[in-house]
Parts: sequence; structure tokens; C-alpha cells
Amino acid sequence: MAAWPEGLGRQVIATTDSTMAEAARQAPALAGPTWICALEQTAARGRRGRAWSNPRGNFAASLVMRPSEPPGRVALRSFVAALALQDAFVAATGRAESFALKWPNDVLLNGGKVAGILLESMGQGARVDHLIIGIGVNLVEAPAPAQVEPGAVPPVSLMSETGAAVTPEDFLDLLAPAYAKYEAQFTTYGFAPIRTAWLANATRLGQAITARTATTETSGTFRDVDMEGNLVLETSRGRQHIAAADIFF
Repeated sequence: MAAWPEGLGRQVIATTDSTMAEAARQAPALAGPTWICALEQTAARGRRGRAWSNPRGNFAASLVMRPSEPPGRVALRSFVAALALQDAFVAATGRAESFALKWPNDVLLNGGKVAGILLESMGQGARVDHLIIGIGVNLVEAPAPAQVEPGAVPPVSLMSETGAAVTPEDFLDLLAPAYAKYEAQFTTYGFAPIRTAWLANATRLGQAITARTATTETSGTFRDVDMEGNLVLETSRGRQHIAAADIFF
């Protein structure tokens, strides 16, 4: 196991409403980037305010930091987090071939969703004062099928699929060094190497998928992720660059 990164805060708390909310409350007073991990959440949430099932024993943590880049570049850290998650999973299980990355912010295990990423920023206007990267992992238990959107990728747990028993604290100690490695790469070399690594592990690249928003649905062949992090679909109307959507197979 890699050493805990120098200068990075580490908090493990028994219970909170959500690590995202806890990170937002603490952000103004934190001296530097900090991971906040909760063993229990009472009001966990995912993208677009959706409820997130978080049984005890699963992983819930948020990294709060003060980025210096414009908002569009800050948002590319979802890809940084995805690569770090994959590294942590491989370190925990030794099964590199079992994991894949799903645009924009999920990690799949044997085709099922094992982890999700949520980014939220704090600031005024175009300035990002704090970025919070929330991560949820089904370490021991996956949500019931009735708890997920119809047609969505079915959830799975790390334990059920691999037999690996990993505590939230141990998973944090795998994830934090992995994230620090990719964060250093991102800040030094930009998005290009992160994008290349992410695409090398992307699920359904070159295959037909559907991107849905609240008002639109676009189907096509998944061709690429551009330098702004947008999904690139080849459709009957030509190439479409999609900034935000839910993906269905």
C-alpha cells in the first residue's frame, strides 16, 4: 500500500448527513486538500440530487480542494477521479481486466456499476473557490434493482463480484495515493494524458449507446471524448459533442 500523500488531510468520521455536505461546511476552514470519509451517511445523494444508497460498510468520501483553473478545466477532474478509482480497485483485487470506465462518472465491475463520482464547486461567478469530489463505492452491498432508474446499468458490489473484503478506511488508503498521482499528472501535463488513459479503459467505445438528458435523447456510436471532456457520438446527423447526459446501453 502506498504511503499517504504528504500535505493531504485525512478525516474518518462515524456518521454525517453526506460527505459532500460535510466537505462544504468544512471547506472554508481547511488548511489544504482533505479527504473526508464517513462510515455512515444519513442523506447520501448522487448526480442531479438523486438519493444514493449507502449501506454501512460501503465507501463514501469526498475530497475538497482549492483549484486554480477555470471551471471547465476544474470539471475534468471527474476523469482524474475515475482513473484513481480504477487503480484502487485493481490494487484491492488484482483484477485489472474486470473494471471499466463509463462516461461521464461511473466505474463498472463485470459490466455492473460499482462506483460513482460527483463533482460540486463553490465560488462566485466564474471563480471556483473550492471543488468537492464525492465518491461512492459499493464495497459490500449494492442497491436493489428497484432503487435505480429503469434501463440503467445494474449495480454490483465489490464483495459479491470478487470476494474482496475491503473496509472503507483501507479503500481510502488505496484511493488517496492513486488520486494524488493522477492529480500531479493533470496539473503538470494537462488533460491529454488523462484523456488517453481514460479512453484506454472506456466501456462501449466504438459501440452504439444512447445519451439522455431531461429533454433530449441522442443515439449513436461512441467515438471519443474530446479535450473538453464531452462525449462524442457519431449519429445520423453527424458527430455530436455532448457535455452532460446519462448514458444507456
